[in-house]
Amino acid sequence: MTKTVALIGAGAMGGAIGTRLLETGHTLRVFDLNADAVAALVTKGAIAAESAADAAKGAYAAITSLNAPRIVDLAIFGKDGAAEGADTGMLVIDMSSIDPEATKELAMRAKDHGLRWVDSPLSGGAPKALTGELTLMAGGEDQDVKDAHEVLKHVSANYTHMGPAGAGQTTKLINQVLCGLGFLAVAEATQLALDAGVDAAKIPQALKGGRADSALLQEYMPRYVAKDYRRTGRIDNMVKDLNGAQDLARLTNTAMPMTAVCQEVHRMLTAAGLGGEDQAALMEYFQGINKENFA
Repeated sequence: MTKTVALIGAGAMGGAIGTRLLETGHTLRVFDLNADAVAALVTKGAIAAESAADAAKGAYAAITSLNAPRIVDLAIFGKDGAAEGADTGMLVIDMSSIDPEATKELAMRAKDHGLRWVDSPLSGGAPKALTGELTLMAGGEDQDVKDAHEVLKHVSANYTHMGPAGAGQTTKLINQVLCGLGFLAVAEATQLALDAGVDAAKIPQALKGGRADSALLQEYMPRYVAKDYRRTGRIDNMVKDLNGAQDLARLTNTAMPMTAVCQEVHRMLTAAGLGGEDQAALMEYFQGINKENFA
């Protein structure tokens, strides 16, 4: 059965999630400070809301897709936030990638407002959202996570309950450590192949099915070779997530030397003005950070 869903945050990721929900029959009430982002979903059948509170009116669930705990807090609990318009028991599904500790606090505040909270960050990016193939890792109470799945099953192919509030965000940080290191390793290997005179474009096929094979190798080595920098994610978002992973590592006293190196490479590219570019632009680190490629 389809639901009425409030979508708060209609950027690249939120817009893809909203598009998929509309295609699968949901009624979507959408709010974003970017009027163009809202308009793009309205052309697909969404209802434009005047505020997050307006979006939440009559909604079974409110999905947030935002960039920082402070923004999520304002969107739900601030003036004209979703909590003002929500019915008691509305389910907040936070699909942002934010700090696990902040998520625990947000979940507690939701209870005080008579709301339920599930943190359900994602892996797979906008392309997988559009095809309903996202990987989702959820944190929250058992029944709330099950109820969230009734909505999220339309955008995901893999949905796992990882534990209480914050567990989904912790799992996402682990995902980002693996992805960040993977992106960097594939870029470095691509450059070695190019410098050694091997046809790097053939390497994904040559290694397919072996221990070095991965989705990142198959997707990104061809893009690195072609300098295909189409945006499906952002380097500065990876910086944010790796910073979050290091914050968690300090709390748990976990040594993460490789992540530290990866973090600094991403930070260097961001400082060079490439933070808004796709992970494919990591090749610029190995080829001299040539900003002319992005003019």
